[in-house]
Amino acid sequence: MVATSRSVYDWAGGAAARLGLNRDSYLVAPGLYAIGAPDRAAPVLVTANYKLSFDTLRFALPGLNLWLLVLDTCGINVWCAAGKGTFSTEELVHRVKACGLEKLVDHRRLIVPQLGATGVSAHQVKKQSGFSVQFGPIRASDISTWLDNGAREFEGMRDVTFTLKERIELIPVEFHLVLKSIWWLFPLLFLVSGIGPDLEFTSRLMSRGVWMVSALLIGIGSGLILVPLLLPWLPGRSFALKGAIAGLLSGLLLLFWAETGLNLLELGALLALVVVMSSYLGMNFTGSTPYTSPSGVEWEMRRAIPVQFCLSIGAVLLWVGAPLVLS
Repeated sequence: MVATSRSVYDWAGGAAARLGLNRDSYLVAPGLYAIGAPDRAAPVLVTANYKLSFDTLRFALPGLNLWLLVLDTCGINVWCAAGKGTFSTEELVHRVKACGLEKLVDHRRLIVPQLGATGVSAHQVKKQSGFSVQFGPIRASDISTWLDNGAREFEGMRDVTFTLKERIELIPVEFHLVLKSIWWLFPLLFLVSGIGPDLEFTSRLMSRGVWMVSALLIGIGSGLILVPLLLPWLPGRSFALKGAIAGLLSGLLLLFWAETGLNLLELGALLALVVVMSSYLGMNFTGSTPYTSPSGVEWEMRRAIPVQFCLSIGAVLLWVGAPLVLS
C-alpha cells in the first residue's frame, strides 16, 4: 500500500526533480500498487513510472480505495511518454498480464489518463487483454470528484491548460538541462573574442568576451524565462517567432547598455546571438502546451532550425571579423 500524503523524501525529491538534479533517475518500479484497501471491485487507474506523475496522482486520492497500475515509461511523464511510444497499448497490455490483474479484480475496466490517449488504442487493449479502457479527466485533482460522481464529467475536466503557474514550474528544469548541454559555449565564446589583427589577445578576450557571454546568458534567459512568462501575449503561433521577438526586446536592452564600448558590427553580432538563442530555446516549450500538435512542432522545427543555425554562424563570424575589418 502506498501513502497519499507527502513525506520529507517526497518534498525533497520532487524539488530536486523540478530543478533537474535527479530528473533521469526519479522513477518508481512499474507494477501494481494499492491505495487504501482496494477490493475486487476497486477501480484501476493507470499512470506512468515517472515519480512526479505517480506522486501527483496518489496525493490526489486520499481516503479512496483503488489500484494504481504503473507502466514502464522509462521515467517519462504520461503526456510525453504517449508521444514517444512508451505509454502505449503494448506496454499497457503487457503490464495487465504481468500483474495478473484479471485475478485481482472482478471488473474489466482500466481508467487511463486523458493525456495518454495518443499512445493507447482502446479497442486493441480490449482485444488483447479483455479490459476496456475509459479515459479519465485531464488533471489528477479532478479524479476523486469524477469517481464519486460515477465518472460524470464536469466543465473543465477535459480542458488542457498552460497557466502562468504551470509555465513557471518548467523554468528551473529547462535551465538545468540547457546549461548542462551548452556549458562549453562559454569558454569557446571567450576564446573567439580574443581573435584580432594584433597580439592583444588577452585584453580583447577579457573585454570582448564578457559581452559575448553576456549576450549568450541574456538569450538563454529570454528564451527560458520571458517566453514562458509572456507566452500568451507574444505575437504569432510559432514558438520560434515568439522566442525571436522576446530575444529582440532583450537584445535591444543589451545594446543600449553596451553601445559606448562596441562598434556597430559587434553590436549586430550580440543582437543576433540573443535573438537566435531566445528563438531556439523558446521552442523547448512546444511539448508542454496545448498551443500546437506534434506534427505542428515538427513542421516548425524543420523550418526554424536551419534559419537559427545560419544566424548563429553569422553572429559568430560577425563578432570574430569585426576587429579585423575595422583595424
